[in-house]
Amino acid sequence: MILKDTEIHNRPFFKSKIHCPYWINKLLIVYILILFSSCKTSKTVSQATTTKSPNIVFIYLDDLGYGDVSSYGAKGLSTPNIDKLASGGVKFTNGYATSATCTPSRYALMTGVYPWRNKDAKILPGTAPLLIEENQLTIPKMLKEKGYNTGIVGKWHLGLGNGEVDWNKQITPGPNQVGFDYSYIMAATQDRVPTVYISNGLVVGLDPKDPIEVNYDVNYEGQKTGKDNPELLSMKWHHGHNSSIINGIPRIGYIKGGEKAKWNDLEMSDHFLEKAQNYITEHKNKPFFLYYAMQQPHVPRTPNPRFIGTSELGPRGDAIVEADWSIGELIKTLEKEGVLDNTLIVLTSDNGPVLNDGYYDDAIEKNGSHSPTGSLRGGKYSLFEGGTRVPFITYWKGKITPTLSDALVCQIDLLSSIASLVNYKTNENDSQNILKAFLGNSKTGRAELVLEASTRTAFRKGDWVMIPPYKGPAINNEVNIELGNSDQYLLYNLNEDKKQQINLALKMPEKLKEMIQSFEKIRGTDYKDIESLELK
Repeated sequence: MILKDTEIHNRPFFKSKIHCPYWINKLLIVYILILFSSCKTSKTVSQATTTKSPNIVFIYLDDLGYGDVSSYGAKGLSTPNIDKLASGGVKFTNGYATSATCTPSRYALMTGVYPWRNKDAKILPGTAPLLIEENQLTIPKMLKEKGYNTGIVGKWHLGLGNGEVDWNKQITPGPNQVGFDYSYIMAATQDRVPTVYISNGLVVGLDPKDPIEVNYDVNYEGQKTGKDNPELLSMKWHHGHNSSIINGIPRIGYIKGGEKAKWNDLEMSDHFLEKAQNYITEHKNKPFFLYYAMQQPHVPRTPNPRFIGTSELGPRGDAIVEADWSIGELIKTLEKEGVLDNTLIVLTSDNGPVLNDGYYDDAIEKNGSHSPTGSLRGGKYSLFEGGTRVPFITYWKGKITPTLSDALVCQIDLLSSIASLVNYKTNENDSQNILKAFLGNSKTGRAELVLEASTRTAFRKGDWVMIPPYKGPAINNEVNIELGNSDQYLLYNLNEDKKQQINLALKMPEKLKEMIQSFEKIRGTDYKDIESLELK
């Protein structure tokens, strides 16, 4: 309501012995309206601040088994920081990686596409070209479009360049070309060359006078190897890891030069943690996505000396304890920077566990009564449950009500589910929107899932899992893990037989037929064209 001049002067606030000219009265009215408008705007801004898009953090461990966390039943070690996430969020008992090996799982995580659809999605050497197409949708690319800053710290292992990488120049394409604003990575794995850190496509600390050369087939003249020079080793190789020696550890592949750029294995966990913490601090005022891809407990297991003896399981257990501590420090940083309450955390692993994966490090001898798979059959490389069922936790302080969920969820579903969270439209067929399950608002996840291990595929639907016949050894003797190869169909009811001891294929032919038909509807009929597992 606009007041007339006479009404204004009759109001107590305006009564005065001094007569105010007409233009001053009008000015006062405008001033009052501006004040009211300003208050309303401030309130709107305040509401917008409290409802801004959530930060998203993926904590992705490497070869961490279903039973390797104390909240999932681990023995001989304690993981209090992961346990806090589990007790304060959704702890899934049916959470899966898509694959029983690293590269395929990481591909599915980032793209929301089954890795078996890409024939090159297998364990990659450090010199492999970029596996993800530059025009392909990825989680970081999607979030960038929604105003997020995106960063990766840690293990990449999805290829770099176009096949011929000059490690002494800008390395492209890579993480920065598929959606990440910031990348601080190792190219492949800790046991593979090149053993250097790469920041936004450039090798860190490289001396131009000492250029890097990398080759996975032929050694360089004068370069000593684990195979020929065992006297130089601080860690002995068991299989495959017998090429170039860095820090007393023999690796897969050959490297020459770049001495000042080579990482220190004992400091790797602290180094990546610092980069992740710095990223959070620098981007706390804007929604961010951090993919914190940890190297533990993948080989070589090189925990910092202050963690030696913190478990009863030797270096493998100590590396898990070290990883847990780093996770705790990362969470402290989120809290310190005032963003923990608005951050969705997803913690999981790329595949199941393995004890001896190429080095003699007492992983077998000191394992005791601990079951890395949590009594599941198989492990890394395997089509049995131990290969792909992994710890899977979602945490969002104040938003997620703590609960235990048996919903069937998979890392491949994070793309579509996060798309729903940030209101992004996507048409990915493999990735399903099960956001309600991830946030603990529903105990229903996906209905069925195709699982992969070294080009072989299996099928889970409801409580049932079916593994087709595959040629090859039943057990890989180098790692002592059952692979799931058989000359007959394998059919298990996981609700009644979690350890997969009773094959029901012959007793329940109709159920088997149903499973095969559902499987082939998604997978097609060419699934018997496989490659043999070769550990290098």
